[in-house]
Amino acid sequence: MTRTSLTICLAVCMAVTVGCSSKNYVKQQTTPLINKTNELDDMTAKNSKDIKDVDARAQAGIQAVNAKTADVEQKAQAAGQSAASAQQMADAANNRVGVLTNTVANLDNYRPVAETSVKFGFNKDNLTPTAKEALDQLAGSIASTKGYIIALEGSTDSVGSADYNYELSQRRANSVIQYLASKYSVPAHKIYVIGLGKDKPVETNKTKAGRADNRRVDVRLMTNTVGDTTQPATPTTTGQNNPSSM
Repeated sequence: MTRTSLTICLAVCMAVTVGCSSKNYVKQQTTPLINKTNELDDMTAKNSKDIKDVDARAQAGIQAVNAKTADVEQKAQAAGQSAASAQQMADAANNRVGVLTNTVANLDNYRPVAETSVKFGFNKDNLTPTAKEALDQLAGSIASTKGYIIALEGSTDSVGSADYNYELSQRRANSVIQYLASKYSVPAHKIYVIGLGKDKPVETNKTKAGRADNRRVDVRLMTNTVGDTTQPATPTTTGQNNPSSM
């Protein structure tokens, strides 16, 4: 081997040695960085998952609170509606008492001329032929009675709620009003109406016959004229015996 060849071999060996040393050095320096980067990536992924879990729990908590709030608001609204309904019922009752008081006070100035009672079927408010006949007999005295009024008291049996029976008794009285107004031209200001519901039974509500007697409208032709000598008629009842249906 010549000197030149030896020199070249030495140079190559040195280069290889230096190259290997450089790669090892680089590897030694970069490996910790790569490991650290991977560790940071793992931590970031874990933090992201934890954040999503916390957010999901927070949203669930918010939804639960909103649901409870809505439920409380609904209950409060329902309570408010119940209170308003109770107040309306109380006001309606007070109005009925006021109307009844004023009407009774005014009727003290009148005396009866003729009176009758017309009966109705269960939960009915229409007039039967017998009821119309009784009203025709009473209306025959209207033309000869000066300063007259007609007082109506509508009643029901005890079946059903108080409010429904007040309304039913009013409908029954209205049927009498419509009949007298249409057939005998009795003006509205001449008629006093009291819807008593089931508050003033004439018979017991414990029997079928008693309940039938309580489904009625009492009709009175009255006058405030002192000089009127017309004698009060004996109260008459429609010939209908205990109507159960119409």
